[in-house]
Amino acid sequence: MKTRLTPLALAALMCLLAPAEARADGEIGLTEAVYESQIPGSASQGTVPSSASGTGPTYDFGPTCGLGGQAICYEGTACVDDGSEGVLYDVFLEGEKVGETCVTEQEAAEQEQVTPGRVLRAFRRLSWPRSELVIQPPGGTTLVNLPTIFYTDNTAPSRQRVTLLRQGVLIEATPTTYTWHYGDGTSTSTPTAGTPYPAFDITHEYGTVDTFAPRLDTTYTGRYRLEGGPWIAIPETLTVTGASQRLQTVTAIPTLVDY
Repeated sequence: MKTRLTPLALAALMCLLAPAEARADGEIGLTEAVYESQIPGSASQGTVPSSASGTGPTYDFGPTCGLGGQAICYEGTACVDDGSEGVLYDVFLEGEKVGETCVTEQEAAEQEQVTPGRVLRAFRRLSWPRSELVIQPPGGTTLVNLPTIFYTDNTAPSRQRVTLLRQGVLIEATPTTYTWHYGDGTSTSTPTAGTPYPAFDITHEYGTVDTFAPRLDTTYTGRYRLEGGPWIAIPETLTVTGASQRLQTVTAIPTLVDY
């Protein structure tokens, strides 16, 4: 039985793999993980956990040696995939062989590319700013049926530099959607960050005397660039949950005062 896998890097000492999971079509994918892949002629196999956290089933692989892939390989077994020559690898799931894959030089070279999908995974792992929710009137108290003002100062793009496949990558995250959770079961999303009094535009009225915990979530749109290259869009957004604040609503009773 032969099972096709995401190509493994043939001659790289450190390789970054695509996500691992068994798929309905019978193919086996490998989880993104940095592993030490020895070139044919070495004694070691690579090990790839089935999840980014390293938990779950484990796929092991190494050059086919004729002894179940467990012996020292001094010569790799040649193979041909779609007319291209490569080296045959055995693949094991929890110690049992589940298939083979032919790794060509072209596939190994493609494995070394920084792709939007790889950057997306880095984008998700990085920490991006939580928007600080500002409420007016200040002090944690507002009036029932009074338009309470909400806004944030988090509007500028944030940038972080990472290294993927030994290449420097600059990742930029820009706030593009703000979701205002008012703490009373209602929320709204806007493309703007609101403004303070008197030019306010994000408000909410509370109808009862109570204590609420409003918060602001921020959705970032990302892009990245390699050193000296153009900006490339990251295919998905990322939402950062904000911290909730305590807000108490009270009523005001008019009182006549004799001056």
